[in-house]
Amino acid sequence: MRYNGSQVLHGASLDFEGEQLAAVVGPNGAGKSTLLGIMAGLRPRYTGRCRYNGTEIGKWPRRAFARQVAFVPQSVRLEFPFTAEQVVLMGRTPHCDGLFESPEDREAVERAMAITDTISFRRRDFRSLSGGERQMVILASVLAQTPRVLLLDEPTTFLDLQHQVAIYNLLRDLARKGLLVVAVTHDLNLAAAYSDRVIMLRAGEIVADAAPSDVMTAEMVRRVFGVDAEIQRTAAGRPWIVYGD
Repeated sequence: MRYNGSQVLHGASLDFEGEQLAAVVGPNGAGKSTLLGIMAGLRPRYTGRCRYNGTEIGKWPRRAFARQVAFVPQSVRLEFPFTAEQVVLMGRTPHCDGLFESPEDREAVERAMAITDTISFRRRDFRSLSGGERQMVILASVLAQTPRVLLLDEPTTFLDLQHQVAIYNLLRDLARKGLLVVAVTHDLNLAAAYSDRVIMLRAGEIVADAAPSDVMTAEMVRRVFGVDAEIQRTAAGRPWIVYGD
């Protein structure tokens, strides 16, 4: 993938299967969001191949693709007075055949809001919600879409610790229930604590793709991010990074 003649992603060869939470990490400008955008069908001018279920992304009808693959950007701005519930209902757009929601739409919305614990503020104006509440509503919206793949670009940016943990707990649970979840993140410890797989990029290239314990090493953190780090272990045996001076 090139922007204005500069190559920002190259030699990226990846395969994804369901029931997996994959974290994509790397420094700024490494190509993380570009990779996710290609997978989401939002960046068409790439060379090579990007296929979903054997069909090139660009050849999928947009509506059919949206029934399979959902994308959550870093931030969502809504200027109109939609309630949280109405925002979640928007996730049903790829399935709608008329102007009014069906019983299936209502059921999907109820289920998505229950999973994300957003029912208690369903009637509130989306604009009045906190950052964490908004992000949970956006997640409910894409879950109402009933996708098989969930792509997220920095889903916990600007959120407090409680909401970061809540969102990654939810993403891990969704992966265990059969979804393929791919999340770009700058937080190496969140990636280490919750993901099944870590894909590490540097300067547009994949430098590691394995289980968190194999990727999160002091040598790799120094090589990719240019900082010294000590790798400790949590009670669950997962790596936890402590940064040096």
